Order: sequence, then structure tokens, then C-alpha cells
Amino acid sequence: MKNVKTYCILVAVMIVWGINVPATKVLVTNFAPVTMTALRVFTAGLAVFLFMAAAKKLRLPTAREAKYVFIASIFNVLAHHYFLSIGLKGTSGTNGGLILGTGPLWTTVLAVMFLGTKFTVLRGLGLLLGFTGVSFIVLQGSSVSGIAPGDLLVFLSVLVQAVSFIMVKRLTATMDARLITSYMMLMGSSMLFVIGLIQEPAGLESMTHGTPQLWAVFFASAIVATAMGHMLYNQAMGVIGAAEASIFINLNPCFALLSSVVLLDEVISAVQVLGFLLILAGVIFGSGAAEDLIARQHKRRHKGKRELPVE
Repeated sequence: MKNVKTYCILVAVMIVWGINVPATKVLVTNFAPVTMTALRVFTAGLAVFLFMAAAKKLRLPTAREAKYVFIASIFNVLAHHYFLSIGLKGTSGTNGGLILGTGPLWTTVLAVMFLGTKFTVLRGLGLLLGFTGVSFIVLQGSSVSGIAPGDLLVFLSVLVQAVSFIMVKRLTATMDARLITSYMMLMGSSMLFVIGLIQEPAGLESMTHGTPQLWAVFFASAIVATAMGHMLYNQAMGVIGAAEASIFINLNPCFALLSSVVLLDEVISAVQVLGFLLILAGVIFGSGAAEDLIARQHKRRHKGKRELPVE
């Protein structure tokens, strides 16, 4: 029970991240998506940077670290948020949230390929279930050609982010994860802003037409969801471990689904519910969470047998 506070923090973060999906959908609908996303992520990166400076944990990366941070920022911020901002404009908040929920599956695939993570039958089953769930969701809202462009772009945003997680994994051995996040956000958002200037000549002008309510959503998304959310998640991960913390990410699609219904008046279909259940099962098996729980239960039973008194 000593980690109850940490568990509550993780649930709160998942709620905020779930709500952030329809919130981002609102922002990209009312502002130029690429320009708005660049400014939102830069605001989040600046908030984390200032926090690390206040905590006296700010330092410059080494040449090796800077190289990996730069490459990771291209995948984690530039490509991920570019595809996500454009994709959410062409799909529903529910579909977007559910597809984003498959992130741990693709991270597992890349970890098996590049980090030597063991591939097991349960992980394979998880990947199959997750892929099936995504297929149900994507094909339900598909166009005549088979796949809605918005769904495909959100899916690509998940894949490029999974690639960045492999790079970040290598960096955390020598660098604070929060500091990595700050540098990635600042670098990536700057590159994204340049693309926004080219692709959206009237992008900055669109930002001048925001209402107070829209700006409240903007800053809440940037500071509460992106900046504080990532810092709290990283802190919780340091307390209970990466494997245990990742299990809570399974709640993210659920809260994204519910908040899209409440905030965007979207309707949940039976196919989306089935897709969510398949994705949830896929992430639990594919991420290794099920294996961890089975191993832990086996260890407890084995320990209990050894501690039985001998008559």
C-alpha cells in the first residue's frame, strides 16, 4: 500500500492525457495545426526547462548525448506531432485516442528488434490482438479506398514516436529523462515551427483569432498535459519501475474515448468498443505486463511454500 499515492498520480496523468486527445482535436480544428502544435510543444518544453533550472538539475548534454537528443527530437516531436496534428484534423477524437493507445505495442516490436527484448508467445499474441483492434477501428471509419487518411497519419505518429523511445532508452543511462524531454521539445518544436511557416503562411495569423476559452485549452494542454504530465509520469516511473508504470498507459485510450464523448459529443460504436478491448488486451500481453504479473504471482506462491512451517 506504500505506493498508493504514486498509483493515484499515474491514474490522474492518464486522465489528463486522455482528455488531451479531444482537446488537441479542438485546437487543430480552430488553429493552423502545425503552427499551433509547434507553439504548444515549445511552451511545454520551456516549462520543463524552467522547472529543471529551478531544481538545479539543468546541464548541457555531451556531444554524444546531443546527437541522440537531436535525432530523437526529429522522431518524438517533429514527425510525431506533425503527423498527429494533421491526422487528428482528419479523424475523430475517439479513433485518434484508440490508435494512440497502441504505442506500447510498437515500442515492444522495436525493443525486440533493436534492444534484445525477448519475444515470447504471449507478446506475439498481444501484437496480433492489438493489430486486429486497430484494424477494426480504422476500417470502420474508412473511406472508399480502405483507410481514412487521418487514421493513417495518427498511426504513423505512433510508429515514429516508438522509434524515438528506443533512442531515449539509450540516453536515460546518463541523462535525466525530464531533461531529455525538455531538450527534445525545444529542438523539435523549433523545427516544426519552420515547417509551419512554410506550409501555413497564415499560421501565426490564425493564432490571433483564438478566444479566451481556446487559449485556456492551449495552455492547459501545453503545461498541464504535456509538461507536468510527462514530469509526473517520469517521477512515478522512478518510484515503481518502468514496467509497472507502463501498465497504466493502458488506461489512456479509455479516458480518450470517454472524454471525446463528453467534450466532442461523439458516439461510441460497438466496433470501437470491441477495438478498444482488443487493443487493451494486446497492450497487456504485448508489452510484457501479463508476463510480469504471472511471474510475480509464481514468485509469491513459491516464496509462500518455502515459508510454510515444518511439522
